[in-house]
Amino acid sequence: MKLVTIITGAGSGIGRASAIELARQGHRLVLAGRRIEALEETAQLLEGDCITQVCDVTQEDQVAALFAQAAAHFGRVDVLFNNAGAFGGGPIDQIPLSKWREMIDVNLTGYFLCAREAFRHMKAQAPQGGRIINNGSVSAHVPRPNSAPYSAAKHGVTGLTRSLALDGRAHNIACGQIDIGNAATPLSSGFDVGMPQADGSIKPEPTFDVAAAARAVGYMASLPLDTNVLFLNVMASGMPFVGRG
Repeated sequence: MKLVTIITGAGSGIGRASAIELARQGHRLVLAGRRIEALEETAQLLEGDCITQVCDVTQEDQVAALFAQAAAHFGRVDVLFNNAGAFGGGPIDQIPLSKWREMIDVNLTGYFLCAREAFRHMKAQAPQGGRIINNGSVSAHVPRPNSAPYSAAKHGVTGLTRSLALDGRAHNIACGQIDIGNAATPLSSGFDVGMPQADGSIKPEPTFDVAAAARAVGYMASLPLDTNVLFLNVMASGMPFVGRG
């Protein structure tokens, strides 16, 4: 049976790369994001069944419509790749409340809304069950300087992942988290020029091919539901992660 997979933030970066990988594996895809043009560009790169759906994951009604459309078109939802997100921060004493709320809404509340809808569909469908893969970040473990809103949200995703993995057991719903560091995407385009370090310096950081991160997502998605990768970290070998603090 070909899996039906929803990917949020599918219009670029890790979401697009993962769509390409999962389509190659035979998944039937629902590509979600805020920009229809970007979603259609992703769809044109794929072979196999896919549909696109405009969705702002911070909006409850749009998330419900996304899952309803997936179920109506494909009959069920097997995998959710909770991937949509945004980065923002600054010196803590200069961050406006609106920016804090934006980061929490996109990077944590959006994950909750999508996971909640996934649980509703996965519990009700026959056969019951499915898989949720949350895109965390190495910032879910070790923050960058001046990244309090983003880092706090990603730490929250880790707690959400653990709770979903526990609560999903009774319903054959597996949940895991992939923490990706320095994948080469438009969001990391400045890493080779220089990034702030813990000692106050600015240094270039290595990146790695985003397709490798997508293959890791594909591995997690390919597992049978009696098997789960709770946490997986994939990153550029030379990036300052263990020594970041």
